Amino acid sequence: MNKSIAMDDVQEKLHILLDYWIEHNSEHEKEFRDWADKVVSLSTEVAQQLQEAATKMAAVSNELMKAKQALLKSKERH
Repeated sequence: MNKSIAMDDVQEKLHILLDYWIEHNSEHEKEFRDWADKVVSLSTEVAQQLQEAATKMAAVSNELMKAKQALLKSKERH
């Protein structure tokens, strides 16, 4: 198999995975925030930890978006 064809396949699969991971993380982030709101009267500590997890999930999604942008730039160069 031609290396450039194989690399195109890898790039395409990674593009699909990055889209999926970003969307999946966004869903988890929202769920964490929803649960933080639900449990705040039970435990502010738990609510704070869930909010922190949501914030970190958003940061991960941001890094994945940067990776996606870099991937798109690399595809333009090749």
